[in-house]
Amino acid sequence: MTAGEAYKQKLLTNDALDAAIGAYLADPSKPVALEVGKGSIDVAAAVLAHAYAVEVLAREGVTGPQQRNAVKTAILLATV
Repeated sequence: MTAGEAYKQKLLTNDALDAAIGAYLADPSKPVALEVGKGSIDVAAAVLAHAYAVEVLAREGVTGPQQRNAVKTAILLATV
């Protein structure tokens, strides 16, 4: 199951997702785990596994919302 599927099933809340994104963007070197049902997602690993997110976060001049969307996409596509 992906985090996106868990989100659709209400196993992952907006608040939890937003908190994980905010924590990751505040300091990508700190571990951030997102609990989803009985599993969890390592947010840094999800971002590193998603080429688009890596590219967006490395680009100069990217806005905050663009960064948040890239991280959110990486999380929602990650397997729980």
